[in-house]
Amino acid sequence: MSVLSKVDSTTNLAKNNELQLLVFRINNEEGSAFYAINVFKTREVVESKNHFMTQIPSAHPLLEGTIILRGLQIPILNLPEWLGTTLTKEEIALSNILICDFNGIIIGLRIMSAYRVIKKNWNEMHAPDSYRLKDDGVVMNDTRLEDGSLCLILDYEKLLADVVPQAMVNVHESPENIKDLNMPTKLINGEVLIAEDSKTAQRHLIQIFKNAGIQMKLFDNGKKLVDYIFEMKDPSIIPAIITDIEMPEMSGFTVIQTLRKNVTTKNIPIIVNSSMTGENNKREAEMLGASGFIDKTKSHNVIPLIIEVMNTHS
Repeated sequence: MSVLSKVDSTTNLAKNNELQLLVFRINNEEGSAFYAINVFKTREVVESKNHFMTQIPSAHPLLEGTIILRGLQIPILNLPEWLGTTLTKEEIALSNILICDFNGIIIGLRIMSAYRVIKKNWNEMHAPDSYRLKDDGVVMNDTRLEDGSLCLILDYEKLLADVVPQAMVNVHESPENIKDLNMPTKLINGEVLIAEDSKTAQRHLIQIFKNAGIQMKLFDNGKKLVDYIFEMKDPSIIPAIITDIEMPEMSGFTVIQTLRKNVTTKNIPIIVNSSMTGENNKREAEMLGASGFIDKTKSHNVIPLIIEVMNTHS
């Protein structure tokens, strides 16, 4: 039975501030690290030896080539190499490919073996400051397995930005895409609050807001955002809030639930900006009270969406 065969629904997890992670390893060395990825970004695990790799001339060194799977041509990214581990020919022959869906972009990550699926509460996910010391860091946060082993969650958006930059957000589209829009005074004079833990996504959003001349304030996770808001004398001055879904300590779904339950924050526009773009996630965000949803490859459209939402509800 596949390790991905038993996965809870997004809805049940969201209500409890939980997530499920597929835990895997990138080599078979004793004591090698465990890594993890949200199961809702994964499709399946296939054996590398069963799929012919087509090379791509002049491709990025980490882009090994493509395979054909169920009629799709899927690029394969060398995750071990990105993490500083070079696999031998024998290891490559024994390796697996983890098929993932990022913002509707299907890619394969070379891994050694899928371990199992685990359930965690977001408050069990930690983002030590050491991971944030360098902008080029590849680890976002960590958690512990039952035996105490450390399990690292990677910045997969950084991997995509490094290897497949054309699939990422075009930060230069703003302010071109807002020049003919009626920008609310509250947005011009206010400060948009953003919860986002990916350094890559943070850089994109900083540039987008800078281009548009709109003030914004970043928080590394949802809990920091919520704590800041509830310390404000008058949260109603906030023009809009942007939140990712996957964040340590407090998920974006819980951010929405928390703010919608409070009388001082229940009417603030909340936009979800996420790479988990499945219909279930969009539907859940809407049911919880999100004002809009945008996937991270289209983050350059987040300000037009904020303007649309603010003008609609003004």
